[in-house]
Amino acid sequence: MAAGYDFRWNAWNLEHATKHGCSIPEIEAVASNAGGGFPRKIGDGKYVVIGRGNGGRMVKVIFIKDNNPSNSVYVIHAMPLTLRRRRGR
Repeated sequence: MAAGYDFRWNAWNLEHATKHGCSIPEIEAVASNAGGGFPRKIGDGKYVVIGRGNGGRMVKVIFIKDNNPSNSVYVIHAMPLTLRRRRGR
């Protein structure tokens, strides 16, 4: 879904999306290369993608699609997933 979309960044989401140690290129790569049933709609216009980031680590990215002519993607959250988080505990 995010493939072919532009990513929209501003001060708020740059700070918020990177606060858990993910880089902007990593976040965009995970969202752009969604596979295996992703992205999934999670409500309130939000989508989640889980995929491989830097060094093969698993990363979760949550974004919304902007309602504008460019169909940009606005990332609101990103974080590496520990084994515990991947199992939902």
